[in-house]
Amino acid sequence: MLPPGDGGNINGPSLIRVPEWVTNPLGRYYLYFAHHNGRYIRLAVTDRLEGPWKIHPPGVLRLSEAPGCKGHIASPDVIVVPESKQIRMYFHCPAQQAKGQMTFVATSSDGLNFKADDKPLCPFYFRAFRYEGMWYGMSKGGLLWRSKDGLSDFEEGIDPMPGAEGRDKPNYNKPGVRHVAVHRVGETLWVYYSNIGDAPERILRCAISLKGDWRGWRARAPEEVLRPEFDYEGADLPVKRSVAGAAHGRENALRDPAIFSEGGRTYLLYSVAGESGIAIAELQEDNQQ
Repeated sequence: MLPPGDGGNINGPSLIRVPEWVTNPLGRYYLYFAHHNGRYIRLAVTDRLEGPWKIHPPGVLRLSEAPGCKGHIASPDVIVVPESKQIRMYFHCPAQQAKGQMTFVATSSDGLNFKADDKPLCPFYFRAFRYEGMWYGMSKGGLLWRSKDGLSDFEEGIDPMPGAEGRDKPNYNKPGVRHVAVHRVGETLWVYYSNIGDAPERILRCAISLKGDWRGWRARAPEEVLRPEFDYEGADLPVKRSVAGAAHGRENALRDPAIFSEGGRTYLLYSVAGESGIAIAELQEDNQQ
């Protein structure tokens, strides 16, 4: 169980299979997650995706260990980098030396002890992917970024997502894309996301062809993946139009998608009942060819 008071808000899942080079791991899988206004990144561990899961009470990265940050630490996006035997975590905080909430990066050799860099990289809710020797990612709203090493000098691109025109670009708090997850399959990027302003807020996805100039990438028409169906997802609550910001209590809403692939199987992780827990579902009809 989470320490008292730390489980009132649960969101931002990111799941990895612990790489073989890690000695004495706590489990086969590490699930990183957060509190919307938390002081550290949470961790749950297991040997089977079906569970049981066990909380690692200390967590893995505290706000006090993140130079350049203040206020809170959240939205982990954790990626294994095999060639350097590195586990990389992107996360966000309000920045000390920049306006608003920004993405930072921390690195680790074991997935437990992270060293954070003090330089903000780009806006918050960042999800990364690699393609043709470059590091790419999407921040809140779906805005694209890229970098040669994924650790510095991120270049701003376009927002290829549906409905991007006319949105409040600095904060993206108008109706439209909130959180994204990215899953690259060959030259196609599948983007899973939820929308501020949907009723109920639910998980959608769209495909982006990665051929050609990255500033010309555009998303195809979206399709619905999942909406609240069970009580633990918030289906027992009234349907209301979602708003920007943290969920205050349980809601009829799904947020924070994340994708995990292993052995030819693809799993969707997401926050349930607003920001009240995390669920995992296998994508049975996976059209990602």
